[in-house]
Amino acid sequence: MFENIGEIIVLFWRTLLALPQTWRQRDKVLEQFFEIGNASLLMVCVLTFFIGAVIALNFGPPLVERSFASAVGGVVGIAIAKELAPVMMAILIAGRIGSAMAAEIGSMRVYQEIDALRTMNINPIHYLVLPRILALAAALPMLVIFSVLTGWFGGAVVANYNHLMDIPFKVFFADLKDLVDLKDVANGVFKSFCFALIVGVVSCHQGLTTIGGPRGIGRSVTKAVVNSIVLIVIFDYILTSFWMFLTRLGLI
Repeated sequence: MFENIGEIIVLFWRTLLALPQTWRQRDKVLEQFFEIGNASLLMVCVLTFFIGAVIALNFGPPLVERSFASAVGGVVGIAIAKELAPVMMAILIAGRIGSAMAAEIGSMRVYQEIDALRTMNINPIHYLVLPRILALAAALPMLVIFSVLTGWFGGAVVANYNHLMDIPFKVFFADLKDLVDLKDVANGVFKSFCFALIVGVVSCHQGLTTIGGPRGIGRSVTKAVVNSIVLIVIFDYILTSFWMFLTRLGLI
């Protein structure tokens, strides 16, 4: 992965330079956007509902035993909004969408369709990479907002119906409202936007550099997912540190 980091940065820069072509490629951007949403929305609902439920189930009873029942909503709310929703959604998108991108572009590379595009004077960055990255950058933050709400609901359901907690919905969400600020949700949304760029650029790069026939396509798909997840975790730490630094300075 790290030996190709320079190529990935160059691809990202070339994609930025291609942004003026967005309007021309709007149909492909919308096509990719709706494909990402349709493929991921149900999984987002199921995954984040049970993530919120598991957090409440793990942290709720110990907090209730120590007379901190009013903190359960805040713990679930902050954990999902700032970390679990953006990271888990990015990993989900890397596995579901990033792999598909790498496979599709890799197939075009192996079977010389990208060379055919160049022959017709069509820039592969404009035609293949730009629409996919823009669609991911728009879709993932929206999915994260939806996943945050679903995760909060999952935590509230478990906190209300589990006999070890028995925390009413009204109390759960009142505490969540007291402890979770809009900037906490904005933190997660900002992270998800950065993760979307990572998944899109890494997956497209792996597709464009695919060699070796069908076996090479399989290797590219695997590398796209693994490299995306590694970079997501690394940048999660970097972005969290950066956000805390801005908070200490009073800028946010």
